[in-house]
Formats: sequence, C-alpha cells, structure tokens
Amino acid sequence: MNHPITALVIMGVAGCGKTCVSEALCQLSGATAIEGDTFHPAANIEKMSAGIPLNDDDRAGWLDSLCEELRRVDATGQRPVLTCSALKHSYREILRSALPGLGFVFLELTPEVAAERVSHRPGHFMPATLIESQFATLESPAGEPYVRVVDAQQSRQALVADIQAWVRREATEAVSS
Repeated sequence: MNHPITALVIMGVAGCGKTCVSEALCQLSGATAIEGDTFHPAANIEKMSAGIPLNDDDRAGWLDSLCEELRRVDATGQRPVLTCSALKHSYREILRSALPGLGFVFLELTPEVAAERVSHRPGHFMPATLIESQFATLESPAGEPYVRVVDAQQSRQALVADIQAWVRREATEAVSS
C-alpha cells in the first residue's frame, strides 16, 4: 500500500543546503523543522570538529534520537521536515522505520561545490576537510521509494517549488492506488 508523504528528510552531504531548503519549505507550508545536527551528542561534535569522520557506531544513537523526534512531532499533528545527511541506505532505513510515508529529498552536488560552500560557512563545526569522507560514505538514494533527487545548485525557490510539486504528485498517486 502506498502512503502519502507525511514527513520529509532533506538529505545530502555537508554544504548541500539542507537547512536553507528545510527552513524555506517549513515557512511556506507550516511544517515543523527538525535540525538534525542539534541532536548529535557532544562526542560526535568534538570528533567532527577535530576533522575525524563519524562511523556507524557514532551515528547509531543519533539516528535513534532523530527517529524519536520524528515520531514526537508527528504525534502532535505537525508535519516534520528533518535535515539529516542520511548518507547510507542503512541510515535511511532506520529513519524510515520511524514513520510510514517518510519522503527523502536528496540535494545532490559535486564534491568541489560542497567543499567551497562549507569553507565559507561561518560558525559550523563541520570542517571542509570532512567533505571527502562524506562523499566516500554516500550511497545514492536514487531509485529508493519516496525519494526525490534534485540538483542542489538550483535556486532555493526552484528547489522548494520542485519539492512541493513532487509531494503533491506522490499524494495524488497514493490516493489513486
């Protein structure tokens, strides 16, 4: 059975624009933004700040916390929009277990553009030196259910319009199936 998309994960490597796109979507739709980075434990932030990539064990508790927050926001009747790198298929499967109809928007860009963007991002713990490890870990979600792949170099307005149109199409298809 198809479910309409009731929640979104805006995903991709550092610097792809997850937060900007999430904020714009939430502002237009009244959805509730969940900033995934704020759920990292201090040890993860210290590790990344030191230029050390996270591993699956580092991310396990973080992903569990994100699932809890998705469920909590959904239970209040609000539509959650989570920003999360969700680099591996297994991470996305953990997140999918939180809610039926969880959609993923993959903001795709090149390593060069990601590094450029991160190097100009003030006050963030993620150094540009970790971009290479993020791309090494990345397993493209293309072809997975409830996934929209978009070019992250488009304007924020174009990205938001594309995402909203996709969610509407998915809702129509879920109703007609």
